[in-house]
Amino acid sequence: MLFRTAKNKFETAEIMRRLKRLAEGTLSSYRRLFLLLLCVCIVFYLLPPIFRYIFLSAPEQKDPHSMCMDDRLTPYILQNYEFDANIRHVSPSPLPGEHDYTPYVGNGYIGLEVAHNAALNIKHGRTMVPIRFQPIISVNPEGGINAGEKEATVVEYLTGMVHRFQCFAGYFVSYTYYAHRTQHNILMQELQVTNTRNIVEDVELIMPRISLPNLSTRTIPLSEPVQMGLSTYSEIKVITGTVQPSTDDPTRSIVISIVTPKLDSKLQLRKRGTVRVIYPMAIHYSKLVIEGQVKSTIDITEQQAIQAMTKLLQKISTKASNTGYSINTYRQEHINVWTDLWATGFTISTSKAENSLNGDRINATMYAVLSQVRSFEYEESGAGSPTIKEDIAKALTYAEGCYDSYHTLQAENLWRDMSSLHQLNTLVSSWMLTLEKQGCHNLIRAGASGVIQAMVLSFGSFRFSNQHLECNIHPKFLHRDFHFRRLNYGNKTHVNVTIIVKDDNKAVINVALDRSDRSYYACDGGCLDEPVLLTQNRRQFPVKLTEPLTAILYITEDKQHMEDLHHAIHVKEVVEAPAHEQHLIALHKHGHQLGGLPTLFWVSVCAIIIVFHIFLCKLIIKEYCEPSDKLRYRYNKP
Repeated sequence: MLFRTAKNKFETAEIMRRLKRLAEGTLSSYRRLFLLLLCVCIVFYLLPPIFRYIFLSAPEQKDPHSMCMDDRLTPYILQNYEFDANIRHVSPSPLPGEHDYTPYVGNGYIGLEVAHNAALNIKHGRTMVPIRFQPIISVNPEGGINAGEKEATVVEYLTGMVHRFQCFAGYFVSYTYYAHRTQHNILMQELQVTNTRNIVEDVELIMPRISLPNLSTRTIPLSEPVQMGLSTYSEIKVITGTVQPSTDDPTRSIVISIVTPKLDSKLQLRKRGTVRVIYPMAIHYSKLVIEGQVKSTIDITEQQAIQAMTKLLQKISTKASNTGYSINTYRQEHINVWTDLWATGFTISTSKAENSLNGDRINATMYAVLSQVRSFEYEESGAGSPTIKEDIAKALTYAEGCYDSYHTLQAENLWRDMSSLHQLNTLVSSWMLTLEKQGCHNLIRAGASGVIQAMVLSFGSFRFSNQHLECNIHPKFLHRDFHFRRLNYGNKTHVNVTIIVKDDNKAVINVALDRSDRSYYACDGGCLDEPVLLTQNRRQFPVKLTEPLTAILYITEDKQHMEDLHHAIHVKEVVEAPAHEQHLIALHKHGHQLGGLPTLFWVSVCAIIIVFHIFLCKLIIKEYCEPSDKLRYRYNKP
């Protein structure tokens, strides 16, 4: 036993001597350096979680209203991320990072901001004019509007619909609004109330409000009750009044007639049940008329609105759904028109540079403009008229002179805020005026199909000019990826143009035909090379800079015309456009000019390098400039 104790003491003393020798040895400095670097790495690894644990509070538990709203908005998160929709919380306030764009529905004949007290808008000239009629129905919670509930809206650009959600204690409400594209005088509201508790709930609806001059109201019984969803309508309400869009001429006014089904203002919710209400409105209004024509115009306007509502009720009633047509079919007809409109479009790579223009604002602006332009070729009122369709086809084909100016992506006045209805209407008016004055008047005559063509042409400064289509954007602006989808070159030809910035920071142009009825050719700046036959496969062209400045791309169906352009374009010099500077590309890709890693990373790396070199210099000075008895002791013989 004593032997073991002595042995353990001896081993302990030996370990201590070795540790002391390790700390005082010749290579101790290098070992200390290694241990120091190891400690630095461990500290850098452990510091962030320790910091979060000490200084940051625990995740906040969401209240039931917030959880309810998250469940409602989850299906639209991906669309919002891809800029195909916009989510905005209304109550209590928008969340950080949300885009404050006004939720709006419209078809160029009627328009509506989706808000509780929003007024209906009708088209007058280039602009939409608000009237004193609030058409939105809403659930009136206990305690009144904004009594502690959560509210948010979702604008679906691709479907032309706005969804509105409200979460209350015990139940939530989902609304859907759209101004129908094929029946331009129909505003549709769909309301669904879901009771989440195991008790019967009674809710009260806030009904539409109106205060028009010369107002008259009457009720007309239907020949037989009409059931839509869980609502049964036996009467329709006819409201007629006048609107003075301008105070300059009080003798002229617009006659407007609004027809709605008669709806009970109270709903009873079953235990854990759902109530769905479909509430359409037929709106018809006249042109400006003088006072002596108001009475006769009222009769005509009322009759047209009543016919539109009667036809709609018969079409989408539950009884009619037995034949295969339902409210879902009616809604899908509206969505199909928007899908066809968005077949032409524009895509731009997302920039992280401050105040840069990205897809969210571009899509929101295009949607706002299209919502205030009619789709004549899709409307049922014009479907039976071959003349209207023929005129629209001619307008879409003959786009000579559009677009004749600088590309609109650089025009800041055309990308202003849309946080209020007034700002949205002003912005749309600016766009329509710009396109009209820059040679796109024929496309505007074609309605929404022509307007979206004109807007996409303006993004890249494309111009139809004397037998060819040319792209006049300056090469210095091609530091981001662009994709122009389905540019209409005649009725049967669609062109896709893609501009890509390669790894060497030089831009190239890819051109392909989406469809065509004949052969088409293209050439790059100056048209010095042979015309290239376009196909559905991409043909690549370099971006060239000419002196004097000319278009960077030409497309035509006439090969001889393109060969003649070689002699008609008088340039002194044609060179390949230089590569963009790396700091500019990095600014758009990463939000700063230091590359793909954040600034804090580079500062940390620089600090570590400086500290390391200071320590290394100190070590060298100590080893080679200071005398060391230990060094002589280790290597000299005793």
